[in-house]
Parts: sequence; structure tokens; C-alpha cells
Amino acid sequence: MATRLLLSLQFGRVLWLLFFHCELFFSFSFDRNPRFSDRFRMKLIIAIIQPHHLESVKTALSKVEVFRLTIMDCQGFGNQHGQTPAYGAEDFAGDLRRKIQLQIAVNEEFVKPTIDAIVEGGRSGTNGEIGDGKIFVVPIDDCIRIRTGETGPDAI
Repeated sequence: MATRLLLSLQFGRVLWLLFFHCELFFSFSFDRNPRFSDRFRMKLIIAIIQPHHLESVKTALSKVEVFRLTIMDCQGFGNQHGQTPAYGAEDFAGDLRRKIQLQIAVNEEFVKPTIDAIVEGGRSGTNGEIGDGKIFVVPIDDCIRIRTGETGPDAI
């Protein structure tokens, strides 16, 4: 009985030491190392919007001082399953609808204002309609500016 108690106490001590050292290791490596502290503080915002909302979204983004974005034509369907909406968008291929994809890389403090601006500019009416689009927010591990070699949030 005493041997079991001694073994369980030693096992508990080993677990505690293991936990304590792991906590020290991870807090040191993620809090003090600049490579890890910047990790996931940058986000890629991908927005799929209706083509006729592009100018209003760009205007709303400029109001919140977001000026860097990539715009691509794309096609697809979501909840509307390719049905022609009331405004009569062009058909590209059968049931696919023409959309615009925006890609915007921002630092953490610009995520909410950017999303709010896209929603403000991309929503049809006050309540929105099916087919207005989607916004995806994805963490960015790193960013490198090709010209200068800057990395991390400074490169955005």
C-alpha cells in the first residue's frame, strides 16, 4: 500500500514537472520570439460579392483606410443554386453566376473595420438578399514584401 502511494506521488510529481516545463517552453517561445508573436496577427479577408456592388464596397473600404486589395472575376453559386436573381445577372456557364472575389490582407486591428465596410457596401437594401455574398477570414502565417524583403505585419 505504501509503495503504491509513493509511486502515485512520484508519478504526480513527474506529471507536474512535465506540465510546468512545457508551459515554460511554450510561453517563452510564443511570447518572446518575435517570429511567433506576430503569427496569426495578420488575416486574409476573402469576400465574394455581386459585381454591381464593387464600387460601393471600394468606397466603403477607402473610408476605413483600406486601399490595398486584389479583385478577381469568378463564378459560382451558393444558396440561390444558380437561379437568376431579380436584377438579371449574366450567365457565364449554365447555372453559375458571375461574382467578384476580393482578397485583402490586413493586420489584426483592421479586420473588423474591413469586414464592416464590405458588409455595408455589399449588402442589398437594409436586410440583404440571397446571393449578396460571403466573407471568409483566414490567418496568414507570414507575408514577405518582394521588393524590400520585409516580413510579417510590416510587409502588409
